[in-house]
Amino acid sequence: MSLDIPEQVRKTVIADGNESWLDELPGVVDSLAREWSLVIGRSLAGGHVALVVEVTMADGTPAVLKIGVPGRDVGPEATVLRLANGEGCAKLLREDLGRRALLLERLGVPMYDVVADPASRHELLCDVAVRLWRPVGPDSDLPTGAELAAEYAERLPRLWEQAGRPCSPATVADALYCMERRRLAHDDRSTVLVHGDIHELNALQAGDGSYKLIDPLGLRAEPACDLGTIVRCNPDLGDDLRARTERLASRTGVDATAIWEWGTIHRVVSGVYACSIGFQPFGNLLLAEADRLT
Repeated sequence: MSLDIPEQVRKTVIADGNESWLDELPGVVDSLAREWSLVIGRSLAGGHVALVVEVTMADGTPAVLKIGVPGRDVGPEATVLRLANGEGCAKLLREDLGRRALLLERLGVPMYDVVADPASRHELLCDVAVRLWRPVGPDSDLPTGAELAAEYAERLPRLWEQAGRPCSPATVADALYCMERRRLAHDDRSTVLVHGDIHELNALQAGDGSYKLIDPLGLRAEPACDLGTIVRCNPDLGDDLRARTERLASRTGVDATAIWEWGTIHRVVSGVYACSIGFQPFGNLLLAEADRLT
């Protein structure tokens, strides 16, 4: 079968030395289409770690087929979607983890294209996060917020050096301090299912006009972890991030200090990573804000 593979996916796979997978991919899609009775439609651009194509199921239901690139474990994402069961996240319809394949509810346009006011988007993102959160225990086999904080603490100094030290040493030290604080604050008894990367392009409009999240990282963490990504959003907005944090805290009842610290973590890690891969001006905007706040 003929298959349009987006350039960003192709570049990722080739850079990782997995070019042969590109030749195998049409056969994988064809076999999934036969097994799951799917009609394959157009490929969707935007991502780089998965092929995403529109499909139609045998009963006419529109859906999306997502196949992760080699090295991309879709297991945590499938776990989140399974636990959420369509509430706050796209509904998971089928899965084949061996082929890194997920069949998902097809959603509409991103929140970014529908809601013009950033402050309103932040409130809507907050509301959809609350719909997703639910108690989840160690048996879920998801990584914890404490593990994420420890992983970031190990990774950030090295990434900062590789990126050419794009922010001040004080900013890195501040982020490392916040990581240690959130690592120590982790409590298995109060963890919830969190998305891990909430922003306006990861929230798509559902048929009823509400929004659902896509591409969850999948964590068992404190709710502030998700709200911190909303604090990171729109680094060029110029608003008072302390005030934004307080609004999110008031709307959810989550501790403002925890939200602020996760916001610092996400801002610095995302900014340094964006600089390391040349994703600009996003990286520079994040780190300029981080340096100013530090």
